[in-house]
Amino acid sequence: MHNKTIGKDGEALAVNYFIQNGFTILHCNWRHGYIEIDIIAYKEKMLHFIEVKTRTGTAFGRPEEAVSKKKMDMLKRGAEEYQYKNPQWKYIQFDVLAVQILKDGSTEYWLNEDVYF
Repeated sequence: MHNKTIGKDGEALAVNYFIQNGFTILHCNWRHGYIEIDIIAYKEKMLHFIEVKTRTGTAFGRPEEAVSKKKMDMLKRGAEEYQYKNPQWKYIQFDVLAVQILKDGSTEYWLNEDVYF
């Protein structure tokens, strides 16, 4: 599979994952300038800024290992801008969802919640 296709498929799977787990999706691929946040969602009073990483194999490591400090810094900067434009959100959290698409077509998810950087 092409990397962009894998990424888009993973993000679609992620949206379904979060909806099934009681989240309300506010935005997918929210942009501010060159910063992009894969998913912005909320559950109860918590606003979640979510980075999604998808892999079809482990030759290059697990999906969550591909989230760099630079990417997390960009997520933080995007979240700051989003909060500036939407100040009603008082409680925020940064999450990383790793999506592993297996050869048999099944999918594994690993949610790393409340990531600090």
